[in-house]
Amino acid sequence: GNQVVSGSDDHRVHIWDVLTGDLVKKLKGHTDSVLSVAFSPDGKQVVSGSSDNVVHIWDALTGDLVKELEGHSSNVMSVEFCPDSKQVISGSGDHTVHIWDALTGDLVKELKGHTDSVWAVAFSPDGKQVVSGSCDQTVCIWDTLTGNLVKELKGPNWMISSVAFFPDSKHVVFATCQQSVHNVVTGDLVKKLKGHTDSVQSVAFSPDGKQVVSGS
Repeated sequence: GNQVVSGSDDHRVHIWDVLTGDLVKKLKGHTDSVLSVAFSPDGKQVVSGSSDNVVHIWDALTGDLVKELEGHSSNVMSVEFCPDSKQVISGSGDHTVHIWDALTGDLVKELKGHTDSVWAVAFSPDGKQVVSGSCDQTVCIWDTLTGNLVKELKGPNWMISSVAFFPDSKHVVFATCQQSVHNVVTGDLVKKLKGHTDSVQSVAFSPDGKQVVSGS
């Protein structure tokens, strides 16, 4: 699309026009720093997570607050919409991952298994699984429907700062002090990507699955 969304320590969410650089919408509602934001795949909504422990869903066109999702007991570190825009996932400093109904605002599943803050969450492209990364140095893969833990991947002795699914939903990449690609089914390490000289903070696959981008 032609817009980007940002979250800030000023408690606000901003929607910007990519072509002109103009501020399109200023979304006010959080009472503490906004730590994570994302557009829904259909572009109609924005989700935000904050240090106020709350997840907000906004109308991207009007800027209105559509849903306020309360249930976490600590900072909401990471948020994302599922591929069909019907659910939202959030990871928190309370060590849990929540799956929410984006339409009703109801908590659908609470995923427990991490022993420290959850810094990163992502849906698989087919919507059947969720991946989460934590300060406990593990990556967990969950079944979206049942909420069961499918696979736990051990990272190096470093917090997991970012996670992403491969477009075929069969592999995940996660970032710590380095990047690793793992098979979702077996948990096997497929590839270790080296090149950065400090912690990797963000990773993502290209839509065609042929490349990985990382920021350090």
